Amino acid sequence: MALSLDHALDWAAGHKHGVLVTLRRDGRAQTSDIVYAVIDGAITVSLTATRAKTANMRRDPRVVLHVTSPDTWSYVSFDGVAELGPVTVAVDDQASHDLVATYEAVTGSAHPNWTEFRAAMIDEQRQVLRIRPTSAVGQING
Repeated sequence: MALSLDHALDWAAGHKHGVLVTLRRDGRAQTSDIVYAVIDGAITVSLTATRAKTANMRRDPRVVLHVTSPDTWSYVSFDGVAELGPVTVAVDDQASHDLVATYEAVTGSAHPNWTEFRAAMIDEQRQVLRIRPTSAVGQING
């Protein structure tokens, strides 16, 4: 039975940890443990502009996100294209608002101090990654 993209995204929305696979300059895979949320059909991640995975995606936006649920022997690997948003530079810019939305979607709650959160996002040079999946493979049990 084929795994539909909609079914895979619905399943992934119930999880929040995954492994992001990006491509190094020499073509080898680089993996990074990440937390994510599914927002409006996109897999959304907060990341820093200075990390190797971010540089990899700027150079080659093809990515895979692998999500697993060992308790049910379920997994899905999404192929997609990375869309890197701008780095937040002000507490009221769109990137900051997107980071707030990502935080709330991942944690399911508000941050106890949004002023502190937004300042930290600027200091850490954070931005939002959106992955628009083009396909999914795997198996969903249970």
